[in-house]
Amino acid sequence: MKVLIAAGGTAGHINPALAIAAYLKERRPDTEIAFAGRREGMEFGLVRKQGYPFYHIEVQGIQRSLTPHNILRNIKALWYLSSSGRKSRRILRDFGPDLVIGTGGYVSGPVVLSAAKMGIRTAIHEQNAFPGVTNKILAKQVDLVFAAMPDAVEKLAVPHKTIVTGNPVRPEILRADREKARAKLGIRPDQLCLLSFGGSLGARTINQVIAQLAEWQIKNGKDFFQIHATGSYGVELFHKLCEEKGILGDPHLMVREYIDDMAGCLAAADLVISRSGAITISELAAAGRASILIPSPNVAENHQYYNALELSRPGAAILIEEKDLTGDKLIRTVDELTQNPDTLKQMGVAAFGCAHLNSLEKIYAHLEKLMQKEPQRP
Repeated sequence: MKVLIAAGGTAGHINPALAIAAYLKERRPDTEIAFAGRREGMEFGLVRKQGYPFYHIEVQGIQRSLTPHNILRNIKALWYLSSSGRKSRRILRDFGPDLVIGTGGYVSGPVVLSAAKMGIRTAIHEQNAFPGVTNKILAKQVDLVFAAMPDAVEKLAVPHKTIVTGNPVRPEILRADREKARAKLGIRPDQLCLLSFGGSLGARTINQVIAQLAEWQIKNGKDFFQIHATGSYGVELFHKLCEEKGILGDPHLMVREYIDDMAGCLAAADLVISRSGAITISELAAAGRASILIPSPNVAENHQYYNALELSRPGAAILIEEKDLTGDKLIRTVDELTQNPDTLKQMGVAAFGCAHLNSLEKIYAHLEKLMQKEPQRP
């Protein structure tokens, strides 16, 4: 069997694609898998690192804000769009897939749509509660639609062929040992651990309020161990804020640019403060962690807000929109939640109740059924 996967843009689209690819190879080792994406995008490095063949196709989104720079970008985007169908068909003829899977990003649009028109079996996976434009268009054309969150089903508008599977979660998240993780990080068994991050690039507002939170907990003698990832753009800012507040180098505060051992940090944490990207939501649920979620306001369709609702509705998370976020509000919220350890435990149980631990098994089972059907050649 040959499978072509189209994914691009962000790690939130690419990592589920890689997880699906790895599981397909595990279950059917003879499967040939290739990827289609942008060579200039994040997908190129991540896919090649895993050793999969990579087909290059350049696709770019239309910018709604019409600045001089964006007008030039839009001209380029329209040029790419005009040739994307022809390039997609060439890729499909060259590789000859039996199945094409799209996991989001602009690049999945022309590849999956061309495959559907050519009668190749197709499926898409939507990671967010509020689907992206590309997947909303593709949903009507493909054979199968996988949705990570129940709220996406209605918005995708094809409930008869949509299956709620959750997002694939890295196995290490499920296997992580809390006691070993805390011992490795130097956290005492009776010490409360806070974990905070704002994404790989970092978020200025989150860095600012976390610095205020750290100052409050350190200067008020709170027995917390706080792990914070600044993101690449926040390294200097957070260092400066900690220096100004007199907390730089405090043993209760561990500062990193990026968390490269998320499984261990999640296992060690009692409370997580973060954005609400789709994969973050899935990992918080799988780890059973209480959280304070601050959706990014700078994403399409405000989809992080709808992701956060998936955990805030059942009481697994506190949702604070960035427009309402202040250092004082975050401090009050953390103080209230940590007054009673049972509160965090109950939130963690509620989070775990939202987890989809067999996401890959579900996706694979439905793909197997699809592959047993005769393809509808035009």
